[in-house]
Amino acid sequence: MQKLTNKEEEIMIILWRLKKAFVKDIMADIKGKKPHYNTLSTIVRNLEEKNYVGYEAFGKTHRYYPLVSLEDYRKNFVNSKLAEYFDNSYKSMVSFFAKEEKISVKELKEIIDLIEKKK
Repeated sequence: MQKLTNKEEEIMIILWRLKKAFVKDIMADIKGKKPHYNTLSTIVRNLEEKNYVGYEAFGKTHRYYPLVSLEDYRKNFVNSKLAEYFDNSYKSMVSFFAKEEKISVKELKEIIDLIEKKK
């Protein structure tokens, strides 16, 4: 799975939410400063070249849809970051978030409960 730019990822998040969309629909869903229509169209075509999106043709226009699920992308993203920053150690990753106070004791207990239920 090829790495996405921040803008490509932003567009994919919109497509995952909308399921199917024309470029104008994606544009309407962008929060904040909107790119030029042609720029957005180029980003979507780049996603197509990277095999993240497919399309249905309607004359000269295309309706785009995700080929990669959010769950598959999430797994790939988390696994790559885990390898890059935490030496493939979930323990190191969770310790990092605990030290940064990004996860509470209650949340850690809930995670432990989930793990124990899977056994």
